Amino acid sequence: MKPTETTYEELQSAFEHFNNALFDVELPFCLITLQREKQTYGYFSAERFVSRDGATTDEIAMNPAYFAVCPPEEIMQTLVHEMAHLWQHHFGKPGRRGYHNRQWAGKMEGIGLMPSSTGKPGGARTGDKMADYIIEGGPFESACADLLTRNFRISWADRFPARERIQMAMAEGTMVEVSEELAAWGVQIGEGGELLLEQDKKQTRAKFTCPDCGASAWGKPSLNLICGDCDVALEAY
Repeated sequence: MKPTETTYEELQSAFEHFNNALFDVELPFCLITLQREKQTYGYFSAERFVSRDGATTDEIAMNPAYFAVCPPEEIMQTLVHEMAHLWQHHFGKPGRRGYHNRQWAGKMEGIGLMPSSTGKPGGARTGDKMADYIIEGGPFESACADLLTRNFRISWADRFPARERIQMAMAEGTMVEVSEELAAWGVQIGEGGELLLEQDKKQTRAKFTCPDCGASAWGKPSLNLICGDCDVALEAY
């Protein structure tokens, strides 16, 4: 098992797939990284890396804190969103730092992702902080479906997923869908709202029942309890 190799091979494979399907293989290769930025699914940074011989390359950063709480289509949305920035840096005219201008919005819409400040229909198409949603029947939807039918997967995720994504799902009533994604990664929510992996869960309380009269009690799993009426040991479940 080589987690580094697996992770970056998967992301590179997805980049090349969408470069071919949505960008006519125009995009230059860049350095894809994993970065934890709060409330940021990903970002693009132009010419962020330099080699010893003086060459430069751009960066597309992906936040692994969202991998376990987002469906694969949404993770790929983030990648393609940043690829649109990569395209604009090399073939268009980017707006001021952090601003998503009309040219970028037009490119996004053309490849099947509708820019929206809210991530939903009706949001602004341009601005500083922009999300997007999939255009039904558009190029991205088709390209993403094609990728996922090839047994593509994201194999590794941050073991502590983004909490605001959980809170958003609770507020929007989509917790069932998010819970399904969490379950696929073996992640569950603890009693205090913390996120735990299956192997991290520890049994802190057990139910004890008298095998004769059925009386029950709760306590630490290590307790040795005896039924006062039947004078027999309670069995833990």
